[in-house]
Parts: sequence; structure tokens; C-alpha cells
Amino acid sequence: MTVNFATEFTTSKGDKLSFNTGLFINNEFVEGAGTIDVINPTNGEKICAVQAAEEAQVNAAVDAADKAYREVWSKTSARERARLMHKLADLIDANVDEIAKIETLDNGKGIAFSKGYDIPEVSKTLRYFAGFADKLHGKVIETEGKLSYTRHEPIGVCGAIIPWNFPLMMAGWKLGPALCTGNVVVLKTSELTPLSALKLAELVKEAGFPPGVVNIITGYGHIAGEKLARHPKVGKVAFTGSTAVGRLVMKAAAETNLKKVTLELGGKSPNIIFDDADIDQAVAWAHKGVFFNHGQCCCAGTRIFVQEGIYDKFLERFKEYTSKTKVGDPFEQETFQGPQISQVQFDRIMGYIQAGKDEGATCFMGGNRLGNSGYFIEPTVFTDVKGSMKIMQEEIFGPVVAVSKFKDEADVIEKAHDTTYGLAAAVFTQNITRAVTVANKLEAGTVWVNCYNELDYNTPFGGFKQSGIGRENGEYALDNYLQIKAVKINVEL
Repeated sequence: MTVNFATEFTTSKGDKLSFNTGLFINNEFVEGAGTIDVINPTNGEKICAVQAAEEAQVNAAVDAADKAYREVWSKTSARERARLMHKLADLIDANVDEIAKIETLDNGKGIAFSKGYDIPEVSKTLRYFAGFADKLHGKVIETEGKLSYTRHEPIGVCGAIIPWNFPLMMAGWKLGPALCTGNVVVLKTSELTPLSALKLAELVKEAGFPPGVVNIITGYGHIAGEKLARHPKVGKVAFTGSTAVGRLVMKAAAETNLKKVTLELGGKSPNIIFDDADIDQAVAWAHKGVFFNHGQCCCAGTRIFVQEGIYDKFLERFKEYTSKTKVGDPFEQETFQGPQISQVQFDRIMGYIQAGKDEGATCFMGGNRLGNSGYFIEPTVFTDVKGSMKIMQEEIFGPVVAVSKFKDEADVIEKAHDTTYGLAAAVFTQNITRAVTVANKLEAGTVWVNCYNELDYNTPFGGFKQSGIGRENGEYALDNYLQIKAVKINVEL
């Protein structure tokens, strides 16, 4: 049944926000199998309750998408697909202030980042991929006696499962390439941060997308996510989240219809700082590399390796720089670090901090809860760490970093590779030969040189090893949403 109500909420700054809390299926907000409470991470209080999808609702969303693909979207011209994507981008830009406030309320990230980066990035991503819609074509292949050509065809129904750390931006990363290639989408939000995607759903309908082309549902991962990953009508699933859950998604796909899978998973990224680096530049970027988005970033540079000659100097300046981090109300313009996403995540991070201390690492700064309410943690720096320690091997996903020394290039490459992950890495040096040499040796999907956490919609992003399969963003992302057909015509009749 259609849900005819919207929820209103007033922020700490007196801004009134409204969003529909239903499941968005076939261009309507409908009732779920139950509800999920959405919690404000700033104070631990309930924002609202959203409808929760279970098997019946997942089936309804997939059926709506499948019907839309076969009856409408597969017959829609590439130019029209692009027009609708541009229209949606226009609506996001027109509502950026409201959407950013919803994102900050729901996720706890600083409003400066929501409004200045996350939400604008969604519209940029949609516009970028809209440009590819009428440029997807095959090739004519010269063969003896046959006219041979290839077609790049959409898969059909694509499932997308997005995380809570960049809720709307990750939705954009999935919707952009899927829609421009002619696919339809069932997108499952995180149960922790559904509100901005549900606001996006309103704009999808306003933009004029046919019913069923974009469906947005909220539900628990082990219920709705699992059903979506196993659904026989879903031909491709894109997942962003932990490596452990990524394995479950891949298993579900393998045990059902062998759907195409792309996984953007965890990381334990090394940030390598050589003696000849501009130390002030390295300190500023290393800080962003760790504490950006409250440390809840899969590519965070949580293992900083500093060459012996500048180790003490770097550590002193890094501590001084980090001590100035503004942690607090995310609706304050100057706030850099907001709260962690949930009580569960807060407890998990504090557990890692305790494990670091128990294993003999030195808590150089931070390590404590900040304030008496909400899920705030001090920016935390560990020294005297060993590669075998838990805080050096496992993804913490919080404002915690380990800093250690290295001797030379061979030593740091070995230390950098002492991980099951390979999502990102960074190199700081003023020697261009060293920069290129080390970047080429590092086992990582992205390597930054003299910067960190610089992500763009036109540049591929993904991991080596257990950090994932496939690439998002850039032209490379398109292959994940297409299947290639060869046609051979006998011309020697």
C-alpha cells in the first residue's frame, strides 16, 4: 500500500527537514514488512523510523524493475536516458542545501563536507555518465565471408547495496553507470543512513524517470541485502562495504544465477613519507588521509610509514596539527570530525584502541571518548607498533592511525605489502623518479603522490587483493554494466 506521509525533523540549527520514510518501489512510496529506527549519531536519539524491506518487498522491487526494463527502459533512446540523468542532476543541484543537511543529520559528517563535496559529487557523477549514454557501441570485425560485429548490451536488473559512510555519493557511483548503459536498478540503502537516498527517490520521480527504473529500499543487510544478492532476476550486483560481507555477496551470486559481481571492500592503506618530502604538506595530507569523514573511509591511510631521518620531526608536527582538529557538532561549519555512525561502531573502535594498548603499542595521543553524549572519539595516534599487531592488520574504520619508521625503499615496500588489503596507498617525496618507481611497485588500486583522498568521478576506483573486484567511476566502470554480444552474418550466399 502507498505510504502517504512524510516525516519532518528540526536540526540543532533550527532547520526543518522533510523526507518520506517509505520504500520507493515503482515510483511510489510503499509500506514495508516493519520499521527500522534511524538514530542521530550526534546524540544517540531517534530521528525517525523508516519502512523495512524483507523478501516480499525485495521481490516487488525486482519485479517492478524487470517490468520497467522489458516494457519501457530497454526501448528508451540513449539520448532520453541522458536527458533524464541530467534532469536528476539539475534537481540535486537545486536542492543541495536540504540534501546536505539530511546527510549531515543522518551520518554525522560535517556540513561543510556534505554541502561542499558529497552531494555536489553525486550530480557531477550523473552528468559524467550521462555523457556516455549515446557513445556505447561495438565494433565491426573483419572475418572471412562473414559480416561480424559486436553489440554492447545492458544486463537488465542491477542490484546495488551501498554503505553508510558516504550514503548518497555511493548511490551516485552505482546509479550513474547503471542507468547510462540502459539498466534498471534496485538500490538498498544502509539501515543506518537511509534518509538522503529516500530524498533522492523523490527527485527521481520528479525528474520523470519511468516507474520501476530506479527503486530504493531500506532493510537489514542479512535480510534485504541477502535476498537482493540471491534474486534470480538480478543479473548484476554492486556492493560497497566490508570484506566479510563482500564474501557473502559473492557466495550468494555463485549459489544462484552466477550474476555479475563488483565489490568495493575494505582497506588498510599505507601512507609512505620519505625523508625528502615537504613535511608540512605531508602532515596536512596525512591528517586528511586518516581523519576525513571521521576516519570512516575505506581507503584511509591508517598506516603511516615515515623514513627514519624525519620521523621525530614528522611525529611532533603531526601531533600539533592533529590537536587542532575540530571535533563536534557536524552542523557547525568549522567542524572537521563528527561522531562515529553508531554505538556498535563506537564500541568497535574503542575495542581496537584497547587492543593496541594491550599489545604494547604507545597511545601517543587521543584514545578516549569525547563528550558525554553521541559517538565522538578523540583523534588517536599510536606509535611503537609492530606489523603483527591487530591495529596494523585489521580495518578499524575510525579516527585511529599507527605511525612507524622505515629505513629505505625496500624496507617500506615490504611493510606496505604486509596486509591482505590493496585498496589505496600514498607516497610523499620530491623525487619524481622515486615517486613513479614506488607507485608502480605498490599493490593498490589507487596510489596518491603528495596528496591523499583525492577521488574523482572520472577516475577508476577499486582494490587489489581482498579490497575488491572491479572498478567504479571513470570509463572503466561501464564494463561492469554491459554484456558483449557477437553477431556474424553470412554474406556468401
